Amino acid sequence: MAERKGRLQIDLLGTSFALEADQPAEYLQSIYNHYKKVVSEVQQTSGVNDSLRVAIIAGILLSDELSKERLNQQGTFPQDEAEVLIEQSTKKMIEDIDSIIYSLAPSNDEQV
Repeated sequence: MAERKGRLQIDLLGTSFALEADQPAEYLQSIYNHYKKVVSEVQQTSGVNDSLRVAIIAGILLSDELSKERLNQQGTFPQDEAEVLIEQSTKKMIEDIDSIIYSLAPSNDEQV
């Protein structure tokens, strides 16, 4: 039996759109709620106001969360070692992303 496509309305970070996926609507809503929670935490703790940066940082944090869970399930690294490696990698990625974003932003001299 074919599974019905779930629909989800996204209203976040100044944008709105609908999406449809081959997952139940309840599952999609659960994922979206978790993402909104992470976005809210980033906004409250980072001082970042730019929507793109907030979305990128939230994505990195969720990737970090997923990587930690995978490593934990695989037992690949002892928990402490895995956390240190992931935290270092995450911080480096955030620094690299910030550097790229700042290099692409127009300077005050270029603004009209």
